[in-house]
Amino acid sequence: MIYVCPLSQVKDTINKLTPSHLVSLLDPKSMIGTPPQVHRDRHLQLSVNDIAEPRDGLVLPGETHIRAILDFVDGWDQRAPMLIHCWAGISRSTAAAYIALCHLNPGHELNAARLMRAAARHAQPNQRLVSVADKLMRRQGRMIEAVAQMGPGEFDMEGDLFFMPSKL
Repeated sequence: MIYVCPLSQVKDTINKLTPSHLVSLLDPKSMIGTPPQVHRDRHLQLSVNDIAEPRDGLVLPGETHIRAILDFVDGWDQRAPMLIHCWAGISRSTAAAYIALCHLNPGHELNAARLMRAAARHAQPNQRLVSVADKLMRRQGRMIEAVAQMGPGEFDMEGDLFFMPSKL
């Protein structure tokens, strides 16, 4: 299973689920250390801002971030959950979870987006992360189109914990 939550729920979620892998997508100033329950080499820390266009002083998601996500997912044996979080659990983390699902299930971009929408009404995957992943993974716009078909997420200041199976 792939779980997604906001930063405020990371500690409780780790205690409850004991995930083997953790992905943190936070701005550089907010990045957290590796929780004691997670092995250091199983914590991917991506210092990136939640933006879709370049802005002075902020870190724009790019190919390096996507390659790191894909490599990290490749190293996950799926015996225990993977937890992905960002600040609010709405944009960067949902994009990373969507990218992970698409990577694990080639050709199921639309199914992955529909599954995410059903699991999380608040999900609004970061467009930049998705578009860079689509290009890098050679999905020919299918990931971008599937996320567009999800429509905007319901407005919320912070998302709730949700999960999706890693195999569709």
